[in-house]
Amino acid sequence: MLPRVEAGAIRPGYELWRPNREKAESKSARALVVFLLLVSAALAFVVTVGGWERLEGGKMFAVAYVVLYLLFAYLVSRWNRGVLPVAAALALILAIFAAIAAPAWFDRAKDGLDSPALPEEVLGLLTLLMVPVQVILIAVAMIAFNQNWHVEEERPIGDEIED
Repeated sequence: MLPRVEAGAIRPGYELWRPNREKAESKSARALVVFLLLVSAALAFVVTVGGWERLEGGKMFAVAYVVLYLLFAYLVSRWNRGVLPVAAALALILAIFAAIAAPAWFDRAKDGLDSPALPEEVLGLLTLLMVPVQVILIAVAMIAFNQNWHVEEERPIGDEIED
């Protein structure tokens, strides 16, 4: 009969190994998700700061997205796959809002309207650029989620398995 081991405990002489995190595909997906989250946060930050005076009800919404995307980028960089579906869902919502908001920035580029800190055309272009970035983020986050970064195996300490 095998000795009883508590859940989460590692047997003496063994270590936890996460084989799926060592794959090149997993490392690439993780790096791409982190990059896309950081690009999305930067775009949202520039649009928020550049159009602060003209954002009517979306100021806190925009700030929340920047903070959440930075937090998610940090968590994904530490191999946390639990935030990937949440990031994809938020990216879908942001893509919808960006697609709706972009034409409004271009419509504001008229004489007689007060201009925000950045020109309306720039804000419209950045907002429009956010749509494909979010679509790519959704796809890559779902691919990364399906790579099973969380799978753990026990192996003897010092035992290296080669691919």
